[in-house]
Amino acid sequence: MRPEEKQRFINSITFSTLFVAAMWLVKVIELAFDTRFASFGIMPMEPYGLVGIITSPFIHGSIAHLSANSVPIWVLTSMLFYFYRPIAWKTFILIYFITGLWVWFWGRESYHIGASGVVYGLASFLFFSGLLRKDNRLLAITFLVAFLYGSLVWGIFPEIFPEKNISWESHLMGMLSGLVLALFYKGEGPQGKKYSWDFEEDDLEEDDENAYWNKPLKRPEKKAPKKNAPLKINYIYKEKKNNDSIEKPKR
Repeated sequence: MRPEEKQRFINSITFSTLFVAAMWLVKVIELAFDTRFASFGIMPMEPYGLVGIITSPFIHGSIAHLSANSVPIWVLTSMLFYFYRPIAWKTFILIYFITGLWVWFWGRESYHIGASGVVYGLASFLFFSGLLRKDNRLLAITFLVAFLYGSLVWGIFPEIFPEKNISWESHLMGMLSGLVLALFYKGEGPQGKKYSWDFEEDDLEEDDENAYWNKPLKRPEKKAPKKNAPLKINYIYKEKKNNDSIEKPKR
């Protein structure tokens, strides 16, 4: 691996590692002090529940819940910061806050905790961005996300998770926020190569004075005949061969 690629990889995993470490730190504090921070989750349509938009992704109901979210959020966040570096920060922050805000508006009357909404948002963004940008490398990321986390799509259906402790609303809102941001930022960040046959007519500048269609055709100049010039007549003689004979008409 080249030094610049190695540094880029290290930079991309730094934030994701710190984020996951913070999630585990919160759970360690809960266990150490025998307390629970569930009341800092998102409580829809309640003013005090707005704080959960910021705090809820760090709060998990159990070690199993935390473990289930740790690996995907680390992998997906690292992918985002490695392949979409120019727009990674604003994409992550917007997924984080938009998902939480939408859950606050449309979620059930219950505390919504966990980072699964952010996981769904990242997976959705990476999946749809690869399809929209027509880049082979990003399209490979799309297929990888579909292979690793394609089963996440079932988490948006409440009939599959009828238990009250599963926030399918966070899953759905995360997936929608990722899709919206993939459409919104499709013109920013990495783009697929554009070939000459991909240009549309609108891309051609009619006002470009150097364009070939704006250059006049150059025709060979005709020289005017000189006045009082002697008239030249060229004769072409056909040499008669000896064996040629003229056939006389028969009478």
